[in-house]
Amino acid sequence: MKELRDRVAVVTGAASGIGRAMAEHFAAEDMKVVLADIEQRALDETATAFRASGATVLAVQCDVSNGADVEALAKSAVEEFGVIHVVCNNAGVVPPAGPVWERTEADWKWVLGPNLWGVIHGVRTFVPIMIEQGTEGHVINTASLAGLVSAPYLGIYNVTKHAVVTLSETLYRELATAGSQVKVSVLCPAWVTTRLGDAARNRPAELQNPQGEKTAQEEAIDQAVQGFLDGGISTEQVATAVVQAVKEEQFYILTHPESIQAVRGRMEDIVEARNPSGLAVF
Repeated sequence: MKELRDRVAVVTGAASGIGRAMAEHFAAEDMKVVLADIEQRALDETATAFRASGATVLAVQCDVSNGADVEALAKSAVEEFGVIHVVCNNAGVVPPAGPVWERTEADWKWVLGPNLWGVIHGVRTFVPIMIEQGTEGHVINTASLAGLVSAPYLGIYNVTKHAVVTLSETLYRELATAGSQVKVSVLCPAWVTTRLGDAARNRPAELQNPQGEKTAQEEAIDQAVQGFLDGGISTEQVATAVVQAVKEEQFYILTHPESIQAVRGRMEDIVEARNPSGLAVF
């Protein structure tokens, strides 16, 4: 999709982090942008800032783990702008870090909601609309480098992101087989400076764990994760890569060249039928 001007983009998780940066970059391309986020206050502040800069936006509160919310989002977008060209299924959270056998059922349900079901709902809702339009379109699903390697202590996150990668690959092949003009990308960044470590601020009350002190190991892992996030690349760098991928119809969006070796190592383990090597820290 070489020309983005006057086209319409829908971005979930658009009030912060990578989502907001993508929305800003689409607006800079003179696209109309539908901002979706679960946090109403942050969403309102983001929409106000965008409008002040001259952008044309629609703000819709949306819990992507709820299929009805995503359907309402699509309906609002079509009613406002008449067409949808780009969809970024981006909203996501990260669970408490630690051994996978220590994660609770509530942890699993919470993270699977936005990270995987959010993308599933986005694909099921928006792709039929985009196909029916008969115009160029592009779907960007936010996975992670955690969808290509399996770092320890991030088991639930790894599971959801691996699922998003294979969902995206399948969607890409099915749309290509159908001769559709809708293209697909999967975004697989490593560490990015975002508020992902504070994702629990939006954790539903019914999926909270009983209050208790963290173990020394959990504290150490959380601190390490936050350190990686603080030292990550900027959201603007990620958004720049996304816009380029849309224009060039690039499927895999890998933002950290230094992490390719970890991906290659995992693939070689598979094809050589050898046990997983190293810690796959990305």
